[in-house]
Amino acid sequence: MRLCRIKHQETTSAAFYSEDRVTPLTVAAAAYADATGTNLGLSNEDHLLAFLPGGQSAETAATLANWLAEHPESNTSSSLATEDVELLVPNPKPNKLFLLAGNYAAHIEEGGGIAAERAETFPYVFMKPPTTTLTNPGAAVQIPSVSPDSIDWELELGVVIGTGGKHISEADALNHVAGYTVINDISDRKFRPNPNRKERSKDSFFDWLHGKWHDTACPCGPCITSASAISDPQSLQLKLTLNSEIRQDASTAQQIFPVAAVIEFISSFVTLEPGDMISTGTPSGVGSATSTFVKPGDVLEATISSIGTLRSPLIAE
Repeated sequence: MRLCRIKHQETTSAAFYSEDRVTPLTVAAAAYADATGTNLGLSNEDHLLAFLPGGQSAETAATLANWLAEHPESNTSSSLATEDVELLVPNPKPNKLFLLAGNYAAHIEEGGGIAAERAETFPYVFMKPPTTTLTNPGAAVQIPSVSPDSIDWELELGVVIGTGGKHISEADALNHVAGYTVINDISDRKFRPNPNRKERSKDSFFDWLHGKWHDTACPCGPCITSASAISDPQSLQLKLTLNSEIRQDASTAQQIFPVAAVIEFISSFVTLEPGDMISTGTPSGVGSATSTFVKPGDVLEATISSIGTLRSPLIAE
């Protein structure tokens, strides 16, 4: 089951997602009631967590999704063309938005680093401000005027927490996942605030960190795939294109720290809450490896199997 948030005729709603058609849950529920005589009692809220594993309406949404799959004629009559609606960030207000740096060995190596084995290291985790970085699928990513010449892409698997907790074990971690989405961790590789500054020992670290925080620097979507539909998050294919040219082509199987291990690590010292998101790092093929950076008019398309394609045009701020 893939769920999205849409805006259509000034109304925002939750919908079942496909590349060609979207079906608002309330419209699908009305069709179900007409056909079966049973009112599922779905609310008209657009907060997708309610309909995903761990949510109060998860079983009802799954029942409705299965019924639509078995009755495609009902789905067609109640659906809208995806191109006719505005897709919105599927999880727009996470309390926390975590991201990983250096979770694929080949990406570490293309940047000049040396990858360590999992037993010899730990995940590098940083955060982005969700209210100003999360950006709708299909919406423009702004190239910041303060530093326009080194903006890069990073296709990543996003994990949406359904059931929160602390000290979650790796063995139990996937039971805490509501679903998965696509994230593009837009990064400014050469941001240097105050070029005339007096150098300090931590400047390079904060240059890197500040380069992650520009407005619109975290496009997300187009949907969330229910965790129940992805039994193994370490078997997903990732592909990113820049102006239709393939730049990243990899698998989540190549992660140094798999999804479950990342959840265990973060929850060992931070309480995870429903809706928190974790972006699990990017594979090799980023622009900085070849000094290729985006410019206005470019288009990035980030695809993860079983989820979908996140399209992001670039514009100048």
